Amino acid sequence: MNEGLPYMRPGRVVGLLGGSFDPAHEGHAHISREALKRFALDELWWLVSPGNPLKSRGPAPLDQRMARARAVMDHPRVRISDFEARAGTRYTAETLQALIRTSPGVRFVWLMGADNLAQLDQWQDWRWIMEHVPVGVLARPGQRIAARNAKAADIYRQARLHGYASRLLARGPAPRWCFVNVPMVDISSSEIRARGLWTTRGGVGA
Repeated sequence: MNEGLPYMRPGRVVGLLGGSFDPAHEGHAHISREALKRFALDELWWLVSPGNPLKSRGPAPLDQRMARARAVMDHPRVRISDFEARAGTRYTAETLQALIRTSPGVRFVWLMGADNLAQLDQWQDWRWIMEHVPVGVLARPGQRIAARNAKAADIYRQARLHGYASRLLARGPAPRWCFVNVPMVDISSSEIRARGLWTTRGGVGA
């Protein structure tokens, strides 16, 4: 096991869903189950990010968010990981590079929503991400236009797979991405926090 990750045989396909999960909820669980099916993943890992020290108001403590994530996502093929905290990575590209080093031969698929795709060109080393790891985009049916208008979608339009071929996403080299419509669970982490249903151990909403 490397940096808290399980041993994976070369050739296995692993989806990666990153975020603060502050808190994790059924919406995260729902898109994870859909991703397992749509992209023919062997496993899916939730990468629960550490807090950002540059922000004055960060997320709840990492171990609290990890515990919540495990309680919400009880699935034999989904693993909850604090890899980013263990590896000391800050940006997605750094995390992916570290994962590729620690799990040689594993075929990773980065998962994101249409809103992330729309702003992907603002991410650190975003072209490296697109050119080294297949990307699966899951979104509400009405978000297709936003995804199509994304700069990344335009630059890499020749690398897009049609939705009906989504199960082939990890079966070829990057750049390779696929957009699939997924009916969403109408809930969000920010809504849960706003309603006072998620607090830190000190009793202060994160």
